[in-house]
Amino acid sequence: MRKKTTRQVFATKRTPLDELTGVGQVLIFVLVVSGVVNVLALTGSFYMLQIYDRALTSQSIPTLLALSALAIGLYLIQGLLDVSRSQILVRLGARFDQKLAPLAHQVVIDMPRFGFSTAEANERGRDVDTLRSFLGGQGPMALFDLPWMPLYVAFVYMLHPTLGLVTIGGAIFLTLLTVLAEVLTKKHSTAAQKAAVARASIADSHARNADVIRAMGFSSRAIARFAKINSEHLELQTKTNDVAGTLGGISKVLRMILQSAVLGLGAYLTIAGELTAGAIIAASIAASRALAPVDLAISQWKGVVNARRSYARLTETLTSLVMEKPAVTLPAPKSSLKVERITVAAPSTGAVVLSDVSFELKAGQAAGIIGPSGGGKSTMVRALSGVWPLLRGHLRLDEADYNQWVPDDLGRHIGYLPQEVSLLDGTISENISRFEPDADGRKVLEAAQAAGVHEMIVRLPDGYETELGPNGTALSAGQRQRLALARALYANPFLVILDEPNSNLDAEGEAALTAAVQSVRDRKGIVIVVAHRPSALAACDMIGVVQNGKLAAFGPKEEILGSNAIVKVGTKKSKNVA
Repeated sequence: MRKKTTRQVFATKRTPLDELTGVGQVLIFVLVVSGVVNVLALTGSFYMLQIYDRALTSQSIPTLLALSALAIGLYLIQGLLDVSRSQILVRLGARFDQKLAPLAHQVVIDMPRFGFSTAEANERGRDVDTLRSFLGGQGPMALFDLPWMPLYVAFVYMLHPTLGLVTIGGAIFLTLLTVLAEVLTKKHSTAAQKAAVARASIADSHARNADVIRAMGFSSRAIARFAKINSEHLELQTKTNDVAGTLGGISKVLRMILQSAVLGLGAYLTIAGELTAGAIIAASIAASRALAPVDLAISQWKGVVNARRSYARLTETLTSLVMEKPAVTLPAPKSSLKVERITVAAPSTGAVVLSDVSFELKAGQAAGIIGPSGGGKSTMVRALSGVWPLLRGHLRLDEADYNQWVPDDLGRHIGYLPQEVSLLDGTISENISRFEPDADGRKVLEAAQAAGVHEMIVRLPDGYETELGPNGTALSAGQRQRLALARALYANPFLVILDEPNSNLDAEGEAALTAAVQSVRDRKGIVIVVAHRPSALAACDMIGVVQNGKLAAFGPKEEILGSNAIVKVGTKKSKNVA
């Protein structure tokens, strides 16, 4: 999903099977086991053939007992192999999940950056579940048995060519039903999947805005909105199930008709002296077994289509990941940030919202970004933090372009406080440390003190081990913002980016914010602060004015705001703005 070179695209074009070493050998083994199972499934036909044509005619009890014992032994072996291949496929599904779920979740995290909804992103995780469930179900059994259909047809044909031709005709008809199931199910299933994503998106939106919906009294309208899209989803699901159910019913009826036809035709051939009584039963059993995989495949075809679609999306997911790592690990930045003619588009619409922006900051500097709402300030910080991709231009830390960094390595050198603060489900300590394994408690404490939030934390019953719950809603907006500031300052990142960091702060919080910005400058870091309130700019020495998607002015604070610094922030009244 990130911007990639041609070499990277081809280097990362992988399928889910590529993630599982040895899976090809496993599938071949299962296919071979399926062949043995299908050969052993002829036991019933041979048993009936021998019982009617040998044991009954000879009236030999020892022959009957020997044939029965042999049949029981073969049935037990068949059952053991059948259970074994089922367990192999279940474990293969678990391996898929173990390998692919983390990769899919990486894309779940990345997709919203590129304009996708949360529901669309979560579909990648559900794709892994779909594939795992399919591998543990009956669908793969039918697919592995299908190649062995000619074995049964040949057996019936050997008993009598006419019976073989009838069986072949039934197989061809069922195969056509399978093709029809593919065409109709795929059409309705794709539409149903899109409706399911839309339904999940609305449900997620309503859950995130539950307070607003409840407070302003439009719960009934929200429910009606959900009910409408849910009805569309159910209608499409019903059509899909109708197709699968109808074709499945037809295939079952055809199997019964074919089995009876083989019995009837076999009886006629026996009367005509062309077939034995045992061959009638054997042919009926074999013909029914020949069509069983097709019948099962049709009944499971909805699952087959869903699994194939999930597999295709997972392949797309893996292709979108840049797995190559730079050969050289870059040193921590310590001197400069250069923004070179960057242009940024909103991922959801593709509209350019920031164009041709350039400036440079040296270690120890702090820049305040001001301008009217909707001018492109938040877009700039999303680009500077690496959240939104660039259409054009370069972002450089110590002359190295962002693309030269492994994303996680780059992230360790960036502290980011977004406008809409969201904390993760975990403890305060885990959130501040960015869920670093075995985090250094000293660094957590230093970050909290730098953000001026240590006293607030220790007043909580469990202190730094306080569980925040989903999104940290147990805390006030100001408390969440200060904890997010501590998270941004954790481990002294070189570049600290703060988007409206004082929007929910009181006077004490603003003083702590000013001190935090100054402390970053004192340790020779770089700070970028987006603000509408002048108090957030107290520790800044540079000012940039963003208007209409352009950087209208950039320079020392005294020059941009004027010597008396009384110009209202966020307006166009600065006499020095270009």
